[in-house]
Amino acid sequence: MLSRLSNHLALIAVVSCSMGRASLQAEGTNGVQTETVGSADALAKQLANPVAALISVPFQNNFDFGIGPKDGWRYTLNVQPVVPFSLNDDWNLISRTIVPVIHQQDVFGSTSQTGLGDTVQSLFFSPKEPTSGGWTWGIGPVFLLPTATDGRLGSEKWGLGPTGVALKQEGKWTYGVLANHLWSVTGHSDRAEVNATFLQPFVTYSLGQGQTITAQTETTYDWRNSKWTVPLGLFYGKVTRIGSQMVSIGGGVRYYGTKPDGAPDWGLRVSLTLLFPK
Repeated sequence: MLSRLSNHLALIAVVSCSMGRASLQAEGTNGVQTETVGSADALAKQLANPVAALISVPFQNNFDFGIGPKDGWRYTLNVQPVVPFSLNDDWNLISRTIVPVIHQQDVFGSTSQTGLGDTVQSLFFSPKEPTSGGWTWGIGPVFLLPTATDGRLGSEKWGLGPTGVALKQEGKWTYGVLANHLWSVTGHSDRAEVNATFLQPFVTYSLGQGQTITAQTETTYDWRNSKWTVPLGLFYGKVTRIGSQMVSIGGGVRYYGTKPDGAPDWGLRVSLTLLFPK
């Protein structure tokens, strides 16, 4: 277990260091540096907005530890493409997809599982301009797709529900909340029904030069079992250029302040996001 985990962490460390060296090289020339910093700050502000008109492809590496009675661990790579579509002069449709690739060890006894988890697909209808009070918002449906390749990695249920986001950007600050609720509608009859609310309040502060600090929770309430799961996260991010490609690199820690029995104690996150500005 330790050897596999160390290999994952070593690989992520090498990639992160390589990206850091590449960003320094890319910003080493005065003209390039000025252009990169300006565009990096603008992109960092867009990234803080879940319904910005920006195509992005995050690769989010999550490590969770202390799971279950055997102190198991789980690695989850969330591939999360965000694609905006212009509907007319006033409205965008933002597609946000989360496809998890999971490896877990000692979560179900002394066994391991590797494969896809369930996919979550969200669609936000969002005005192109903020309200008169400066608020940006979006609302639409969310779908749960039973794409898990192992029953222990997913719910084996189809689900749907509403989702929404509201946020405000003032100077260096971005704050808001993203939420959804999923009900299962069909699937394997011998599996538990899904009835869960997800809440993600967030605050992001711009440090300049494409750098941000974000504090957020990724809270889930399981209505069927009346259980809260509340991981508190603090994350650093930096937008930079690697060659001709704009990217965001970052990472941070999560602490599970409130959780049901068997949930993780704490976790780490390292992310790489490909950015495709218009």
